[in-house]
Amino acid sequence: MQKTTPFESHFRNAIPPALVALLIMWLIYWADFLFVYDFHLLGVVPKQVSGLKGIFFMPWIHAHSDVKHILNNSVPAFLLITLLFYSYKEIALKVFLLSWFLTGFLLWTFGADNGAHHIGMSGVIYSLAAFLFTSGVLRKYLPLQALSLFIVFLYGSMIWGIFPTKERISWEGHLSGMIVGIILAFVYRSRGPQRPKYQYEIEKELGIEPPDLEGMYNERIRIMEEEALCKQEEIRNISSEIIVTYEYKPTQFKSDDPENKV
Repeated sequence: MQKTTPFESHFRNAIPPALVALLIMWLIYWADFLFVYDFHLLGVVPKQVSGLKGIFFMPWIHAHSDVKHILNNSVPAFLLITLLFYSYKEIALKVFLLSWFLTGFLLWTFGADNGAHHIGMSGVIYSLAAFLFTSGVLRKYLPLQALSLFIVFLYGSMIWGIFPTKERISWEGHLSGMIVGIILAFVYRSRGPQRPKYQYEIEKELGIEPPDLEGMYNERIRIMEEEALCKQEEIRNISSEIIVTYEYKPTQFKSDDPENKV
């Protein structure tokens, strides 16, 4: 039996939340055709008490007159929720719920009081994209930084959605979501996956002074130099105590010895 790798296990656990979110979106979209009540009235209406209910319903409601609305939100919602639960599984649910409610509340508080109903998952999508990007940058952890670059590569053009470039596009909801995502990244910067710490960083946190390697090296050099000087001094002392005596004795040759030749 083949064992699953940690990557496969984490990835499989990250997919169900995204599928549940998509299922709710499409069920409500289908229900909007079945009931006489117009579901878009459940959207956020800024600065109106009747529009507060939209904070809870806004992400799940999409315009039934244009299927492109829900299609355009389905793919990024599925991908971003999956990446969120895969990379930040410890805080993923909190980040998603806070992105949902805080985006709606910020939109209701600061949106234009023109009676417009804001609907759709796009505000939460902006919040999740901003969280994943900002959090990866703050943590200085290579896998999460790579995820940040991946988000920019896929959804970098989303930045234009926070400006009032088109009518019927909730740029205020997009901007609210982006602000919420950035704030959540700072709030949870010490939660979830972290860059592995080096030994000296752990010792610093524990109040342990790191060894003075440079000082130890210099001390070792000093000791070696002193030892060399001591040896030289000993050699000089020994040399001064040695007395060499030379004695010259001339060789005497016998003239009658045939072996002795001059």
